Amino acid sequence: MKDLYGYLFVHFTGEHKDGEQIYFSLSEDGLHWKDLNGGKPVLKSTIGEKGARDPFIIRAVNEKKYWIIATDLRIEAGKGWDVAQHGGSRDILIWESKDLVNWEGPRAVTVGVPGAGCVWAPEVIYDKEKEMYMIFFASMTDNKQKIYRTFTKDFSSFTDTELYTESDNHIIDSTIISTKEGYYRYTKDETTKKIKAEFGKDLENNSFKLIDSKTLGEMEGVEGPEIFKFNDRDEYCLIVDRYAEGKGYLPMVTNDLSSGEFRVLDESEFDLGENKKRHGGIMTITKDEYDALKKLLVQSN
Repeated sequence: MKDLYGYLFVHFTGEHKDGEQIYFSLSEDGLHWKDLNGGKPVLKSTIGEKGARDPFIIRAVNEKKYWIIATDLRIEAGKGWDVAQHGGSRDILIWESKDLVNWEGPRAVTVGVPGAGCVWAPEVIYDKEKEMYMIFFASMTDNKQKIYRTFTKDFSSFTDTELYTESDNHIIDSTIISTKEGYYRYTKDETTKKIKAEFGKDLENNSFKLIDSKTLGEMEGVEGPEIFKFNDRDEYCLIVDRYAEGKGYLPMVTNDLSSGEFRVLDESEFDLGENKKRHGGIMTITKDEYDALKKLLVQSN
């Protein structure tokens, strides 16, 4: 892997015309972002529900390919959240690229279990033990939101979907980061509207234990957690979508994930660009990747 240089943020912008599609933003430091393509969607879904929310991007282990997956959902169409939860699409949307600039897709893959009311916020992490990509997402089954998972080697064929984790409360929006010591998982408790932090030595659910976090415990009305490591230092950035206030993402940083504590950044310390960033995914990129995206996707005046 070449030296990492910048960051690519894939996201949607809200429940308005073209807001539930895929937008790209670039950053050199992970805190100050520039919207690409003139602030317009880079990728659009014209299949299924004709909307793409909660996109997540991952680089192939062999570094020859990239995939974006997203929720097949468009609230702007007017069906409402109740229908979305209890009678929504059981598909995820998948795009594929070899250079981050030219993309094939979307194609829809049914991963929701029979009877599931929705498939929300799919994310991916590579399972080193299984040597497969683990795709995990929230589904409403038995009148409760739970996290399910499926495995794939190529994003074409998938294992049978199985229950991954559930709580006494509804849970959605789970994200996982791999570190030297193991895996840190952040999940939204849909009942308390807070983010809970957990640590596990491996990706199996019974490995994860709750991390006490005063920072996250005091933060309400947030969702869509995403976490990444800064390229140039041993520090991590956790971002949460302040949906209740309508303010978009808020970054917080730490050099010790095991502590559960973060320093919440002041508004003067970050700039998320003109578009409001809603639930998405961040991937670190090389200088060549950064330059290709900047050159080809920034719309000239």
